[in-house]
Order: sequence, then C-alpha cells, then structure tokens
Amino acid sequence: AMAGVMETEEQARHRFQLELEFVQCLANPNYLNFLAQRGYLREKPFVNYLKYLLYWKEPEYAKFLKYPHCLHMLELLQYEHFRKELVNAQCAKFIDEQQILHWQHYSRKRTRLQQALVEQQQQQPQAPSHGNTTSK
Repeated sequence: AMAGVMETEEQARHRFQLELEFVQCLANPNYLNFLAQRGYLREKPFVNYLKYLLYWKEPEYAKFLKYPHCLHMLELLQYEHFRKELVNAQCAKFIDEQQILHWQHYSRKRTRLQQALVEQQQQQPQAPSHGNTTSK
C-alpha cells in the first residue's frame, strides 16, 4: 500500500472510537428518524458506510458495544424498505416501544454476559481499514 494511504496507529484508534460511538447511536430510533428526515439514509455513500459497519458483528468488536441492540438496527438498516420507513415518526415510536420490551428481557441476559466478558478482557483491536489496503 502507498505510505500516504496508511493510517497511523493513533488515527486507527481514533477511528475505532468514532465508529464505536456512531454504531451505538443507531440503537436510538429518534436518531434514525433524524437521519432519515435529513435524507442521509437515501445517500449511496452513507448506505455503503452502514454496510461497512457490519464488521461490528464480529465477536472481537461486538464485545466493546455497550448497546448491542444497535447491531439489530444496523442489520435492518441494510434494507431500503426499512430506511424509507424511518422517515415516519410513528415507525420510530414503534421501534422505541419494542426496544423497551426487548431490553427488559435483555438486561437480565446481559448481566450474565457481562460477567463472562469481564473474565476474558482483552486488548482493543483496531477497526478494519476502509480501503482495500492490506495489512501485510
């Protein structure tokens, strides 16, 4: 890869943080509604970015998520129909209500999961690169 294209470790860490924060915002239906109303969910680069973010489903990344529910939303956001629906505030409200039910059940499961994770704490990996630069 060209030297100019390569990220420094510092940049990669920074991007990891930003992407970690952003992907978790997707758990918030009101934020999704906001993105939809601003037209972001119709823009090709943004849709591609949402596809790129699927790497968070890999266990070594997923363990850093405080709101794993965001992965479910990320999945749904891959579908155009869902992205279009989000413009509708009623849709966001419905998702919100569903999440509350889901979380009540989930928080019990999550407590057990967190205990397991604490036991196997590891170092923070770097986000995979955007481009097709290979690390070798």
